[in-house]
Amino acid sequence: MTPLSDDLRELARLHGVDTSYTAWDGTPLTVGSSAVVGVLAALDVDASSPELVRLALAQARSAAAERLLPPCVVARAGRDTSVPVPPGARLWIGLEAGGRLEVAGGVLPELPLGYHSLELTTADGRSARAALISAPARVRTPAEKSWGYTVQLYSALSRRSWGMGDLGDLAELAQWSGRGLGAGFVLVNPLHTMLPAASAGHSPYWPSSRRYSDPVHVRIEDVPEFGYLDAAGRRAAEGFAERAGELRARVLDGNALIDRDAVWEVKRQALELLFKVGRGPGRQAVYEEFLRREGLRLDDFATYRALAGRHGADWREWPAELRDPRGAAVARARGELAEEVEFHRWLAWTVDQQLQSAQRAAKDAGMAVGVVHDLAVGVHPGGADTWALQELFAPGMTVGAPPDAFTAQGQDWQQPPWRPDRLAQAGYEPFADLLRGVLRHAGALRMDHVLGLFRLWWVPRGRPLSEGAYVRYDHEAMLAVLALEAHRAGAMVIGEDLGTVEDGVRELLADHGVLGTSVLWFEQDEAGRPLPARQWREGCLATVTTHDLPSTAARLDGLHLELLDQHGMLNGPLEEERAAAVAEIRTWQEELRRTGLLADDGASAQDAAPSGPSADTLALHRYLARTPARLMGVWLPDAVGDVRSQNLPGTFDEHPNWQHVIADGAGRPVTLEDLAEAPGPVLLADALTPTGTSTARPLTDVAHNNCFERLQ
Repeated sequence: MTPLSDDLRELARLHGVDTSYTAWDGTPLTVGSSAVVGVLAALDVDASSPELVRLALAQARSAAAERLLPPCVVARAGRDTSVPVPPGARLWIGLEAGGRLEVAGGVLPELPLGYHSLELTTADGRSARAALISAPARVRTPAEKSWGYTVQLYSALSRRSWGMGDLGDLAELAQWSGRGLGAGFVLVNPLHTMLPAASAGHSPYWPSSRRYSDPVHVRIEDVPEFGYLDAAGRRAAEGFAERAGELRARVLDGNALIDRDAVWEVKRQALELLFKVGRGPGRQAVYEEFLRREGLRLDDFATYRALAGRHGADWREWPAELRDPRGAAVARARGELAEEVEFHRWLAWTVDQQLQSAQRAAKDAGMAVGVVHDLAVGVHPGGADTWALQELFAPGMTVGAPPDAFTAQGQDWQQPPWRPDRLAQAGYEPFADLLRGVLRHAGALRMDHVLGLFRLWWVPRGRPLSEGAYVRYDHEAMLAVLALEAHRAGAMVIGEDLGTVEDGVRELLADHGVLGTSVLWFEQDEAGRPLPARQWREGCLATVTTHDLPSTAARLDGLHLELLDQHGMLNGPLEEERAAAVAEIRTWQEELRRTGLLADDGASAQDAAPSGPSADTLALHRYLARTPARLMGVWLPDAVGDVRSQNLPGTFDEHPNWQHVIADGAGRPVTLEDLAEAPGPVLLADALTPTGTSTARPLTDVAHNNCFERLQ
């Protein structure tokens, strides 16, 4: 690896590129010069030779010296904020609501929350503008402790859904768990618009657009125009429903994988039928209000969708003249495809309406939070967002993670990163707009890899994942936008802060009111033993497992080790890994017995009938209830002893990621109707009831056999 010159190191620093970092195990590492040069190139900085490095460094220093204002200034409520003002200069604030204020001495007055601007004029006539974000001091946090289900929505089918879980199922799940079990929220996977699975796989964390939700989640019968179909339309709708019933039967009765593309094909035809029905004047007025609010961003999204229907999902493979969303060819195409563009606008509104209904159902059911939506960390490089906002993304880069204890080879998320300089130049409006869209009908937002607000691991495409560099973002500006948008939406924020975390980052997030994520298996003390419940964070969502980890039943059975071994993903020989897993579970059982949450008679594992949570599973969730964590999440498949993994990180086609329906321990599909009749949800709800008020049966009453012995 070629050593970094002092000039290259300084040039990288001025552009927010780290030239060293600390690995997951504490080892200090230096970034290679080729990675630094590649990352700088994506920021339009040519550092390919020592001469060009010196030239670029001189330009960067000169630009910094001449800058009159920073790109963005953040004013947090309750804190003093000042801006350096040259002698004789005048400084004004342009308010979001209109009007201007002159600032004396550079000390900003108390401001209304919002997106303002700073305007500075020097005595010699130079001028500058900067974004000014006035944000609340903190995001709202839970007033009381509550629990809720976490679920991949597509996997939660009812006997009414069309081959995969939909927004009607989400409303049903919220009403049932809220009214019947006392749940305070339901956390779902990202519902973002996807590319066809044939083009981009099945992962909801690799979307085409994070701004709009996918119409595949629409419940067809809940679209109001469904009730106004004429006789011919009803016959057509019955045909679509019959085909959808076949897809549903394949999954629920034939135990087939969920086929998102097939579901969308049937739903698309049904929605085209409903689109032609027309709307009454009241709904038309609501629709037109939606169009006005969404404006150009919706026009771009709908145009992309219409063009994708003609030229394929990946815009990078379109004719060259159509790759520019502001070009004349696209303007002509928008006119030629006007009806299709309008259809996709209407689809976006239809999804929005049902998202609103789902949140309303959750709140009506007494949920303190309601629906928690998930925001993916990035998007597909050939999707709608990268087409419409090309200038914001770094070309030739992919985002991921360097090698760590979780993935020895590193992670490639195959997502282009946002350029921090372009975000700042845009006053962070693209980020604010994204958040507004996702938060509109959310009680809370889960941010996947919230650490990306601080830095992201950029890797030049085609290079090994270890040959990347961390690129810095203005986290104060990003957190200010997040706090302001969450405040305006009346929502909370949960940050997925797992993995390699820099010192001080969790503290900064907590200072802004952003809740963390604590997973039971990762909560250990310095000796590697279970962290005592009372020492857990209060400001977090605490869970036993997540969608990227084995289900609780699979971990207790050791089935996850067999799966990893099948794919060659174990860090050591199977027997060594099995022994380590046995030791881990034994340690947890000791902790559960020590705290009185697990009986001493050996009762410890799966139900004799594989249809519910084991005594161990219940005890682990009771342990969550002993922690001060304000939110507690239950992986919905754990309620029926599901052993299948929704996602096996590090695989693509090798494992059927994101395609499993919820099933019991024997692999039999379980519908929402079945869940409502099963004992597991009640037992888990009781396990999470605050100590002293639970109505759950004693753990020794739970039928069991010893899967711990099978693991050994």
